[in-house]
Order: sequence, then C-alpha cells, then structure tokens
Amino acid sequence: MVRKLLVAFVALFILATPAFATRIKDLGAFQGVRQNQLVGYGIVVGLAGTGDDNLEYATQGMNGIAARFGLTLPPGVNPALKNAAAVMITAELPAFARPGQRVDITVSALGRARSLRGGTLVLTPLRGADNQIYAMAQGNLVVGGLGVSAQDGSQVSVNVPSAGRIPGGATVERAVDTGFATAPTLIFNLADADFTTAQRIADAINREHGQPIARAVDAVSIAIEAPQGAEVRATLMSRIENLSVEAADAPARVIVNARTGTVVINGAVRIGPAAVSHGRLTVAVSEDPRVSQPAPLSRGQTTVEQNSNIEINERRSPMFEMQPGASLSEIVRAVNAIGAAPSDLVAILEALKQAGALRAELVIL
Repeated sequence: MVRKLLVAFVALFILATPAFATRIKDLGAFQGVRQNQLVGYGIVVGLAGTGDDNLEYATQGMNGIAARFGLTLPPGVNPALKNAAAVMITAELPAFARPGQRVDITVSALGRARSLRGGTLVLTPLRGADNQIYAMAQGNLVVGGLGVSAQDGSQVSVNVPSAGRIPGGATVERAVDTGFATAPTLIFNLADADFTTAQRIADAINREHGQPIARAVDAVSIAIEAPQGAEVRATLMSRIENLSVEAADAPARVIVNARTGTVVINGAVRIGPAAVSHGRLTVAVSEDPRVSQPAPLSRGQTTVEQNSNIEINERRSPMFEMQPGASLSEIVRAVNAIGAAPSDLVAILEALKQAGALRAELVIL
C-alpha cells in the first residue's frame, strides 16, 4: 500500500512540474535596458609606414589634431602621412554605464592604410545617435592580422591587419537615462512574439506577488505596475527575471537552406495522411570513337567512326505511407528508410506542402 502511494505521489509530482521551464530573463528583456551604439572618427599614429600616405581626410584630421596644441601648418603644405591613418571607432555602451567606466572599442581603417599594427589611437570623442558625446577613446591597438609587402609587388596577408581592438579603450563620460526608475510601468518585451508565453509570464508574476500587477498588453509586451524608485524597481526586476515559466511551443516550421542543403524540422511539425514515392533517374552518355584504317596500297583514307553509348539507370524506391499526425521521429525514420539525400528531402517536403499534407510553415533561405 505504501509503495502504491509513493508511486502515485511521484507521478503527480512529475505531472505538476513544467516540462521545459525557462527563466523569464532568457525569454526577453525589459524595455530601455539595452546597449547603445557609439561611433567616432579619429587618427591612428605610430604606424611603420603602413598609413594612408597623403589621403585628403587623413591630412585634414592630422591638421585638426595639431591645431589643438597651437600648431598650424603653412598654407599649401601637405605632409606625407605614411605613419598615420584615418580610422572609424565603434563601441557599444552598456545599459546603466556610469561616467568613469571603461568599454572596449573596435578601430577600423577608413582609407588606404595597409596595417594598423603598432598604432596608437589619438584622443577621440565617441557620439551616439543624438550626436552627443558619451565616451572618449584613446590607447594602443591590438591587431590580430599581419600584412607584409615586398618591393617586387608580392604581398602576404594574415587575417585582417587593417582593423583592431582596444580593450577598455574608451572612458564613459555621460550616462544614458533608461527611464526605468520613473516610467509609469515596467515593460518586459519578449524576444519572440507569442500570446501564450506573454500570458503565462503575466500569470507567473501575479502568482509570485499575490496580486494582479502584470498584464499581457500584446504578443510581445507585458506591462508591470511598480512603485517609483530605482532601488525598489531593481529588486522587483531581479525577482521577476529569475521566475521560471513554461514557454509555449514554437509554431510548426521547416527551415531549408537551399545553398548548403541544410534542413531543420522542429518538433511541432505534423504530417497528414500521404503516400510518398521518390526515385532518381540517371542518364549517362559516353563516347568511344573507333579509327578505321584502309587496306595497304588501297589508296583509301583513314576515317573515324563515332560510337556512342547511352545508359539509363533509374533507382526505384518503394512507396511509403505517412500516418496521420506523424511526429518528427517518424518523419526522420521514413526519410532514412529510402536513403533520401538533403536535396531529395527538400523535394519531398515541398511536394507534401503542395499536397496539403505538411502542416507547417516551409521557410526557404
């Protein structure tokens, strides 16, 4: 009797446990809590003769840098900048970054510079989409590529020497206001739109707090009522992110990459009743010309006799039947039974879709 009760308790526990529970933080992100892109234009100096060499905007950039220190070049003087290069600097400003923090930057050559190895980026402002300065960049580049050229024109290049990175090369000068501390409500946005998942997240938040503070606005957004204040909302967001919910099943979808022959079928795909037969016809044409020589002293001419061989080979595959509601494992088993190649599988899936037996979205990349 005790054993039966134990088995029943274990069965109920298994049924009550979500099959694929996922943390809310892995399903999306809070609105406004995101990275912001920064970009800047600057000059890299200290190159070993691999710079832009008289490129117009590189010369203008160097003139601007020299003007900061009160140095003005005479009119008409155009320095040969083999040791300098004009570059573009890109970076991503993390959410809640504060002044004084450092972020990594990527430096890429803009002109004819062959390599940035050994260069130093001169102090450069980084601007956001609103054209405001949010960081200042400067430092020595780390370049993973290598480029070498000889006087005879031969060149050897390893990776891409015209781009590099500076770890911690920019200092944050201005913080981005996310608005999460003062906004009327917190908005959680799903990475993939789904009404069922949005409603399940709202229900999980309401169960956790014992009151209806969350509601699904649409298939992507969940609005959460929260008190004002950064500290209170930070605590609330931390609790919400670590809740686990059972995400809704993805729509039935078959992904076909026609270039690589890759076929991916998710577990929601079902096949209606259908019978499939797939064969391959191969036609081979070979030429075996024969040379005919005349008899001695016959004054004949040598001729070539054409001899063509045509061979037709048809590989016959038995017809197999797809049962109603066939699962992914049954589809794979049936396809493997006839030895279909990826290209053959694509043809079979397209035919099933046209016949109305494939209950899934067929996506061709």
